[in-house]
Amino acid sequence: MRLLVIGGTVFLGKAFVAGALARGWEVTTFHRGRSGADLPGVETITGDRENEADLARLAAAGPWDAVVDVCGYVPRTVGASARALSPQAGTYLYISSINALQPWPAAPVDESSPRFACSPDAGPDHGQYPALKAGCERAVERDFDGRALVLRPGVVIGPGDRMRRIPYWLRRAAQGGPMLAPGSPGRTMQLIDARDIAAFGLDRIAAGGSGTYLTTGEPSNATWGQLIDCVVSLTGAGTEPVWVEDAFLATQQIPPFVTVPFWAPPMEQLAGVWGFSSKKALEAGLRCRPFAESVRDTWTWMTEQGGMEEAFAEYRYPDQTLTREREAQILAAWDARESG
Repeated sequence: MRLLVIGGTVFLGKAFVAGALARGWEVTTFHRGRSGADLPGVETITGDRENEADLARLAAAGPWDAVVDVCGYVPRTVGASARALSPQAGTYLYISSINALQPWPAAPVDESSPRFACSPDAGPDHGQYPALKAGCERAVERDFDGRALVLRPGVVIGPGDRMRRIPYWLRRAAQGGPMLAPGSPGRTMQLIDARDIAAFGLDRIAAGGSGTYLTTGEPSNATWGQLIDCVVSLTGAGTEPVWVEDAFLATQQIPPFVTVPFWAPPMEQLAGVWGFSSKKALEAGLRCRPFAESVRDTWTWMTEQGGMEEAFAEYRYPDQTLTREREAQILAAWDARESG
């Protein structure tokens, strides 16, 4: 099996590459050479997908049985890649996002939920991330009619995660002392390991599959209490979780989810934030490892040489997570409230 991965050097893309190599597949990656290094055994084609000549050079290196596109954010750009590769590939697997569906996160969604309106020819200024992802899906479906495979992940975790989610909690727990724990320890989440998404995608490619799947993990597969206990136990720094009520955190003007990763307080705009269904994918063979295994493997990656630096290096967005100084201020205010 010959596989082309557009990207392939970071997190989910690297999981696809590693999984394909483990199956004995022949893997080629196409990227600009800026985000990371290729795994051994990969053939690399360096280029920019926004450059027409680079795309033509890429297409000439085919054919491939399938393409995996993990880094498409602009419909016009994804469409150009799909057009160039359509004669040279059997299947185009596009990594979209749960964000492409309405009305998430305000309400639960599944594969029957409507997508945001967005043209497959839209440029970067023709909408926000959710709409642009929907437009990218349409671009792939147009140029790989009947041969498009679209995966919509939810909240993805695992080793190599540079979005500062599980790594934030592991680094913070490793620093010791009182640690802010938001909301309620019994509140559930729904997380999925990048390696499990990749395994499912490769299985669907091998089976000649097409269509659209939400790959968001098994329902309620983690609670806040389990996550906090896990990171505290793994890091072994004697960290003391301090559970702070949602309503109090709201008075501290803490933006949900990003500043305190995964924290989604009860509010209308986030009523369905964990309300998505992987039923279709699970019935088609998606298998999800326990979230604690993902957290453990992430800590192993972070404690390897250069791992911590890689986890928190500049990537896509600036680091907006809670600083130690701001955390200390919130905890002091919480203590004063309780004692008062």
